[in-house]
Amino acid sequence: MDFISRHIGPDQAEEREMLAALGYDSVEALVDTAMPPGIKAKKEITLPPAMSEQQAQTRLRELADKNVVLKAFYGQGFSSTLTPPVIRRGVVEDAGWYTAYTPYQPEISQGRLEALLNFQTMVQDLTGLPVSNASLLDEASAAGEAIGLMSRAVKKGRRVLLDARLHPQVIAVASERARAIDLEVEVADLSQGVVGEDLVGVVLAYPGTEGDILDPRPIIEAIHERGGLAAVDADVLALTLLESPGELGADIAIGTTQRFGVPLFYGGPHAAYMAVTDKLKRQMPGRLVGVSVDAEGYPAYRLALQTREQHIRRERATSNICTAQALLAVTASMYAVYHGPQGLTEIAQTIHERAASFAASISEGTVRHAHFFDTVAVDVPGRAAEIKQTLADNGYLVRTIGADTVVVSFGEDTEVDDLRVLVEAFGGTVTAGENTLPEELARTTDFLTHETFNAIHSETQMMRYIRTLGDKDLALDRTMIPLGSCTMKLNPTAGLESITWPGFANVHPFTPDEYTEGWRELITELSDWLVELTGYAAVSVQPNSGATGELAGLLAIRRYHVANGDTERDICLIPASAHGTNAASATLANLRVAVIKTAADGSIDLEDLDAKLEQHAGRVAAIMLTYPSTHGVYEDTVQTVADKVHAAGGQVYIDGANMNALTGIGRPGDFGGDVSHLNLHKTFTIPHGGGGPGVGPIGVAEHLVPFLPADPQVSREHAATDVPEGAGVPISSTTYGSAGVLPISWAYIAMSGAEGLKKATQNAVLAANYLVHELKDSYPILYTGDSGLVGHECILDLNGIATESGVTATDVAKRLVDYGFHAPTLAFPVAGTLMVEPTESEDLAELKRFIEAMRSIRAEIQEIADGAIEYEKSVVHNSPYTAYSVTRSEWPYEFSREQAAYPVPSLIHNKYFPPVRRIDEAYGDRNLQCACPPPEAFDIEPDAVEEVDVVVTEENSK
Repeated sequence: MDFISRHIGPDQAEEREMLAALGYDSVEALVDTAMPPGIKAKKEITLPPAMSEQQAQTRLRELADKNVVLKAFYGQGFSSTLTPPVIRRGVVEDAGWYTAYTPYQPEISQGRLEALLNFQTMVQDLTGLPVSNASLLDEASAAGEAIGLMSRAVKKGRRVLLDARLHPQVIAVASERARAIDLEVEVADLSQGVVGEDLVGVVLAYPGTEGDILDPRPIIEAIHERGGLAAVDADVLALTLLESPGELGADIAIGTTQRFGVPLFYGGPHAAYMAVTDKLKRQMPGRLVGVSVDAEGYPAYRLALQTREQHIRRERATSNICTAQALLAVTASMYAVYHGPQGLTEIAQTIHERAASFAASISEGTVRHAHFFDTVAVDVPGRAAEIKQTLADNGYLVRTIGADTVVVSFGEDTEVDDLRVLVEAFGGTVTAGENTLPEELARTTDFLTHETFNAIHSETQMMRYIRTLGDKDLALDRTMIPLGSCTMKLNPTAGLESITWPGFANVHPFTPDEYTEGWRELITELSDWLVELTGYAAVSVQPNSGATGELAGLLAIRRYHVANGDTERDICLIPASAHGTNAASATLANLRVAVIKTAADGSIDLEDLDAKLEQHAGRVAAIMLTYPSTHGVYEDTVQTVADKVHAAGGQVYIDGANMNALTGIGRPGDFGGDVSHLNLHKTFTIPHGGGGPGVGPIGVAEHLVPFLPADPQVSREHAATDVPEGAGVPISSTTYGSAGVLPISWAYIAMSGAEGLKKATQNAVLAANYLVHELKDSYPILYTGDSGLVGHECILDLNGIATESGVTATDVAKRLVDYGFHAPTLAFPVAGTLMVEPTESEDLAELKRFIEAMRSIRAEIQEIADGAIEYEKSVVHNSPYTAYSVTRSEWPYEFSREQAAYPVPSLIHNKYFPPVRRIDEAYGDRNLQCACPPPEAFDIEPDAVEEVDVVVTEENSK
């Protein structure tokens, strides 16, 4: 059987049954009716013939084998590390972890939320700051996020200082993120102190890119005297030996956790971190996991504070909700749990001892810095290139700075033989070294004192801990996840299997091109295929999330206008039907948002568009469309909208979040788009990983090609100056972003071919319309096209039901847990609704199981509407139910235990119980706690349990 037949859920007989219910004789006829003719590709989409799974894996091995894996002593923010096999197989390669979605429904996400809370606790302890988020995308963009945070908090300043000792890519990306929000950037040698006023803050390196360790306290004090804030970019492993940034007075700490067991992955995905002082917690970007209580008073985890506000506040959000690397944060947190504080300290000490021994053993060259942790810079006048090449010929990758300096950075996997080869390249023999860490910066504070980090160190314990957490969650390996706009489809194992192969996973991102032929060939092929599928002139895979893709596309548009002298164009038009992250991305690009109204049929209100174009004449930079819109319909006016915006001098950004309704059939570049980002973690099958990894490459028309993301690996001198107006800017730490997961999308396209991708899209549309047909008598469908059809998703409107019965969309979302389902997208893009996307991967039996659950819940709602039971006493309002709640002696409800736990017979032999009851969101924000609770917090006596009156509104459920 070919791959696409395994990927698509319904077989031919099931497809015929679904089509018959809809009254169509083929999927082609169905899609032709649903999709306006002007959306079809203007030329035949051509891709290489589809490969079998075996052929694709053979080709992937060929590509991996073309890479020469040099043992990485390069550093610059990327370190060699050892992923414990129990974590690699139990987390990174386990479908229960990598197919999970962002924990917006916390009752069914307690396992990954606990792991992310461990990550936050780990970061808080090591940085000495009280609040950490649940990860950011990479080190360089984390520095940019820190600058944005400082700018929001210190409104009077317009200048930011960047330590010249930061890694070059950090300077490059952070500089452009600062300039995008109109901050003046100065890259400074801070050893001479702070000069000038009007400062929002400083970003300091600790240690520096050459390995040197300087005391940051004088700079922190100087910046505070001027009213600014101090962010410290700290090596998280070095913090086991060096005093924490919080103890040194920092307001913000950032960095990467890659060296905590996450492979190099040719640059990503890796989890960055940010920790802040208490006063900055409500302005911190990204996601924050907090501790609340469930309906019975037990501790329960959920996303907190601005995580929800980023949907509610839209353009007033502090960052984009997609800014996270959850799976990699889980990996790093498990690494910390497995090793514990003592193990991490021993790893750090061993690495430092290797570096100190290397520095003491050199006879040809001069060690540049007296104090260092793992990185040694050696001055060898005129010999840097020669030594680098000699070591490369022996299988080692080191860094050079100019013609006279070699930098060697040690990692966890350094062996005695490696040390010998490195020392011999500098004419020495291995001798013991002495501690080179500054005494005045030696760590004096404890860290990782929570029991979790001190009790799970054997492989058996770790295996069971990972399983225990995983069993608490609902992921795609258990059930369909019908999240609208999120495309939770099958993630093919044949592609996933390859990402941890050493030929892909162990390649440093700054390895010279002559050693990375396989990687670059794979990326070129994938990029060419994406160009063909989108109709654009070129694609960049550098953006490492959908959020970053949106930002990169908007920055390209903005720089295009500036290069053409249109410096006043700062308005971004965003339809109310657009993807939820668009407004935040526009704000981060320093564009002002103007919202376009929705017409009665769910399409863009053309009259309101005309009015906004007239109101902002000469200032419109772009419109951000989502196609099909998040209302789930193929709008037939998209070309008209594009023409109107082009006539007004603006550019058309088409959000690719819903490409699963277009791929293989329509191309954004053909119906008016100038730029689009694609979500490879949606349409192109990279798994969501609980909220990252993601990849959001952008495709652009010919005139925007010069503004694609630039190489972030630039000299510090160049990074200190503005990028020329006619060029793009770096958006991520490495040229190819999260390259490590690109083999997954490569494999999906290679195994599908053009015809297979087309079939996948057709079946996604078929599944959505089948659900509409089966559920329309139970739940009103908010929007359909002129033909009565939807695209790949539909919106169930519960507002009338809520008025009649009191039951909200939130209630239905929580009740679905008892049926073993993850809820659809809740209250977005329209309040009081559920947006459902079944995808092409779910077979008819699973679709019918969901239909049965939704009809059963509708019957439960009708009992309330008919007055048979009060809303507050109903099975729906009090859902979900844990195994303990339905088996303990106390049962305070009028409905039966069986109705609560087993509302349909199919659950008798296949039942998932959530680990907690409905969570009190508001309690968690009123009593904010973002670190691991003590074990005794879970020891609640059953007799002491009181029902908590949980009020979950539409807003706080988002």
